[in-house]
Amino acid sequence: MKNFIVPIDFSIDSIKGLELAMVFAKKQTTNIQLVYVQKSSGDFRPGTFEEEHRYAEAEFKKILDKYEKELKFDSKIRFIIKKGKIYEEIVEQAESYKESVICASTHGASGFEEFFIGSNAFKIITATSNPVFTVRKNTPKHINKIVVPLKMHVDTRQKVPIAAEIAEIFGAEVHLITINNSKNKKTVARLNAYLAQSSDYLKRKNIKFVAKRLKGESLVNLVNNYVKAVDADLVTIMTGEGGTWSVLLGTYAQQMLYRSNIPVLSITAREKHVPAGFATQGRYK
Repeated sequence: MKNFIVPIDFSIDSIKGLELAMVFAKKQTTNIQLVYVQKSSGDFRPGTFEEEHRYAEAEFKKILDKYEKELKFDSKIRFIIKKGKIYEEIVEQAESYKESVICASTHGASGFEEFFIGSNAFKIITATSNPVFTVRKNTPKHINKIVVPLKMHVDTRQKVPIAAEIAEIFGAEVHLITINNSKNKKTVARLNAYLAQSSDYLKRKNIKFVAKRLKGESLVNLVNNYVKAVDADLVTIMTGEGGTWSVLLGTYAQQMLYRSNIPVLSITAREKHVPAGFATQGRYK
C-alpha cells in the first residue's frame, strides 16, 4: 500500500482513482504514479499525437498544482504518459515496482466504463497479481469500516491479511461476513471454520473486528445490503486463480464491481493454501 498506480484520462470520474489514493497519502508515505495512455492510432482531438501529448502534460500539471499541497508524510505524485493498450500499459507500470496497487475509476471519457464493465471489462484486474481498487461512485474521505465477505473457496481467506494491513493504516474496523446459500452441514462447518480462523488472525493483530453470518440466495445483495447497513467504506473480493478472465472473476465478482457504491478491492489468489499466520489445525483444513 505504498505505491499507487492510477489510470487517468482527465475526466472528472477518472480523478476518483486519484482521490482514493490521496486518502492513503494523507495517512502514510505514499508514491502516487498517474498514468495516461495515448491510443496508438492517435485519433485524438484537438489534433495530432504530439498535441495530445502536450495536452496531457498540461493537464497533469494542473492536477499536481491542485493535489500536491494536500500530501502528507513526504508522499509524492508523479505522472507518466505512455502509448499502447490501456490495460497492458497500466499493468506494466504497476509491475515496474516491487510492490504496488492499482487504483482506478470505472468511468471515464476514454471508455473506462466499457473497459471495466463491458466485454473487455476486467482485463486490467486479471492481467496482474497486484491488488486493484476500483471506484464506481463514492470516494471516502477516510476508511473506517472494511467489509470482508468469506465464501466457500479456500482462496477467500487471502483477503484478510490485506484488509488487516489497511485497517492498521486507518485504525479501521474489519467486518468479517460469511455468505451462505446452502443448508449442507459440511458447507456451514467450513464457512464457520474460515470465520474462526479469520477472527483469530485479526485478534492476534489487535485489529477491531465484527463477525457475522449471513444467509440468502443473492450473494451480491447480501453483501451490498450489509455494506449499506453498517455504512462501510471499502469491500474486498477475490478474483480467483487460473483460467480465462471470465472464469477468474465469475458472476459474483462482476456484479460486485458493477453494483457497489463504495470502492472495491479486488485481490487475485496467489496460491491454493491458507495465508500465512492462519491456524492449520485439522478442523481448519
